[in-house]
Amino acid sequence: MVVGGKETTSFMSGFLEKCGGGGYGVLDGGFATELERHGADLNDPLWSAKCLLTSPHLVRRVHLDYLDAGANIITTASYQATIQGFEAKGFSREEGEDLLRKSVKLAREARDIYNDRCTKDSSDFITHGRYWKRPILIAASVGSYGAYLADGSEYRGDYGDAVTVETLKEFHRKSCRDESNVASGDSISECASIADSCKKVVAVGVNCTAPRFIQGLISSITKVTSKPVLVYPNSGETYDAESKQWVVSS
Repeated sequence: MVVGGKETTSFMSGFLEKCGGGGYGVLDGGFATELERHGADLNDPLWSAKCLLTSPHLVRRVHLDYLDAGANIITTASYQATIQGFEAKGFSREEGEDLLRKSVKLAREARDIYNDRCTKDSSDFITHGRYWKRPILIAASVGSYGAYLADGSEYRGDYGDAVTVETLKEFHRKSCRDESNVASGDSISECASIADSCKKVVAVGVNCTAPRFIQGLISSITKVTSKPVLVYPNSGETYDAESKQWVVSS
């Protein structure tokens, strides 16, 4: 997982300092898990992106839940939202692009609602400390090529010999298979070093990874970069591609 943009290093450093946690910020958590907890049926190739079509109010609600819980960064419901995926469901490219924009719009609406609560519910803040003004960023979630395939291959890093490097350039988020390597088998240290050398990359991190690997991965990353590290592990369960469900590991 890498995050980038113009002058991003100084921007991110300034943002983390404003979060008031000694240079740390809080990401939101599992999005699809929360959607299912609210009653969403995600047994679909579009997975959580299905809710952009069927129940956008739940998407907004989950964003708000994480803001209420103290998140500084909320990610859009677009991990499995791709133009190719929408086209496979019968939507045009233009409609697919509109849905991607909608994922950002819903996150912005949630942030606006939360900020409005902070202003109007000052008595609630004083009494319960539930709402408080703080820096809030919206991050666009871009899934890997395997997420588009909807067959669980993003957890294996095996897309087949027919998939070229050019095909994968737009699908760049990787998960990790152990404490030292990403799913493709490449060294996490080498990946982090490449990200560190790019001035447009503001932070480096791990996503869709078993919690037991996180400490070792962070240790490897911090040895080769001084950029902020993002951590977004799985719940500790294993993904079953056939049933499209997370199951408790035996």
